[in-house]
Amino acid sequence: MPTELTLERHVAGLGEAMSAFVRYADRAGLDAAVPTCPDWTVRDLTAHQGMVHRWATSFLRGVRTSDPEAWERAGRAQTDPVAWLGAGAAELARTIRQTPDDVRAPVFLNDAPRPRAFWARRQCHETTMHAVDAQAAALGRTPDAVETSWIETEVAVDGIDELLAGFLTRPRERLRTEEESTLVVAPDDSGSWWVVSLGPRPALTSRGKGPLPDSDWLLTGTAVELYLRLWNRGPAPSLDENDWRGLAAVTWSGGGSAEPTPAGQRKVSAMPRPRS
Repeated sequence: MPTELTLERHVAGLGEAMSAFVRYADRAGLDAAVPTCPDWTVRDLTAHQGMVHRWATSFLRGVRTSDPEAWERAGRAQTDPVAWLGAGAAELARTIRQTPDDVRAPVFLNDAPRPRAFWARRQCHETTMHAVDAQAAALGRTPDAVETSWIETEVAVDGIDELLAGFLTRPRERLRTEEESTLVVAPDDSGSWWVVSLGPRPALTSRGKGPLPDSDWLLTGTAVELYLRLWNRGPAPSLDENDWRGLAAVTWSGGGSAEPTPAGQRKVSAMPRPRS
């Protein structure tokens, strides 16, 4: 489903993630390695996130850029890239709030809400995942669900839904199995569960409540734990011989567009190429 959260809740989630990002980036230092984004430092992570915020803002304002990574290069060169990141996040939040509901802008996920709500949701989860990356840099390892208690359950549930129903069901995604099978994702602290129907075709996802349906694989835990695991910030779900990290990774490809690149994990981001 598009989302059960309001636009204001997503904007608030963006702010909560930014607070965590800044806190942990400052604690880690700009030269610290980011365990969840191999080959990146906190400076790289900060510049990337600041670029994505400016990229999203440009779409809502109807301004297309041929080289979004110019923002990333600019961010990396900043004396204080964390302050630069904060300025871009604040401008994004203002733009989301000031943009009319009927704005025409690209969206790129299945079952997406209208563009204004879509970008609020997408940037809430984009920033939350990269705040977890900043926390990983401060800890020197991937944080667990207890350590990421700053993530609210309702945000985690919404992020699970966005990934399972929005990202992984698109025709070009590679989350496939040779034989028909099902994965059920069921947070312990939410009344909802998701059934992901897998096979040689694109995945199909449905959401329900009540008794759990039969499945080949069942993934349980708190909503935050599952949110982190499904977004590859924790132990990967087990699908027997199938590699979740390889099949469900979503990364920034560069070159002025963004698309999933399942084989690579260097830049772990949640930004595939937008469709008009």
